[in-house]
Amino acid sequence: MDLTLYKENHKTSFLASEYERLDKEEASLLAMIEKDPSYKDLAEDDLKSLKEQKENLLKQMNEIIEGEKVEEEFPNEVVLEVRAGAGGDEASLFAEELANMYKKYAESKGWVFVLLDESRTALGGYKEATFEIRGREVYKTMRFETGVHRVQRVPATEKMGRVHTSTASVAVLPIRKKSKVIINPTDIEMEFSKSGGKGGQNVNKVETAVRLVHKPTGLEVKCTNERSQGRNREKAMSMLIAKLEMLQEEQDAKKYSANRKNQIGTADRSEKIRTYNYPQNRITDHRLKKSWYSLEKIMTGEFEPIAEAMNKGEIGNEDDEG
Repeated sequence: MDLTLYKENHKTSFLASEYERLDKEEASLLAMIEKDPSYKDLAEDDLKSLKEQKENLLKQMNEIIEGEKVEEEFPNEVVLEVRAGAGGDEASLFAEELANMYKKYAESKGWVFVLLDESRTALGGYKEATFEIRGREVYKTMRFETGVHRVQRVPATEKMGRVHTSTASVAVLPIRKKSKVIINPTDIEMEFSKSGGKGGQNVNKVETAVRLVHKPTGLEVKCTNERSQGRNREKAMSMLIAKLEMLQEEQDAKKYSANRKNQIGTADRSEKIRTYNYPQNRITDHRLKKSWYSLEKIMTGEFEPIAEAMNKGEIGNEDDEG
């Protein structure tokens, strides 16, 4: 049996060496029986035991390999980007509320939620912010959040009581261990600066913040949360690769747009996917055509009903109550 795949994987290499050891022991017993058939009855139990042990090891190794395939498709680490859209200050406040909703939901799931970089408005909302989320099935759960989120409500600064419509865009970028993207080092422009804390004070006296620009596409990323330049550079590169992979997925999806009409996930950051209507206490997902009348609870992190419906693809109608 060819054990190359198992021997090259650090998670299965020990099991593969054990399999080889048992294989040699089995071959030795069989050679002994061939030389002297009278040993056959004595060795029968040993051969049976060796066979069972080998089958058990093979099963374990295959389970590990299959588990890695699932993790590669649905990795346990993502980068979450939240960006204010149309609507000025109200859009930036909504962007921050979305980020806080995801943060509270992540905490309820036991995931790690870390701020990588942020840019705020004068009122304190997010122009844009980038987060790292790590945890079991995080991408599988969050992958349908990519797109434009629309809010309808009366802003605190509105004196006439009129309902305003604003938007914020969300992108969920999976961080895969094996990337399909190959980046030419000469295509990367790298800048370093001091990491700033809230209020503008420097939290580092050295230039640890890293900004990367991919010149062919114009995509850029920034990471400021780590204390070392090396760690920020490493995370920024992972973010850039994830962005390039999403860009490729969007381009591929557009080529086959006719086949995507009935699909929930489109990987398109320009698609309006959900409306948050505060006067009616309603959240409506336009892909599922399903509504939930518990907006305030959901915004405090009770996001599981939407996450479950998205992953099950529960198509309803826009007046459905969740």
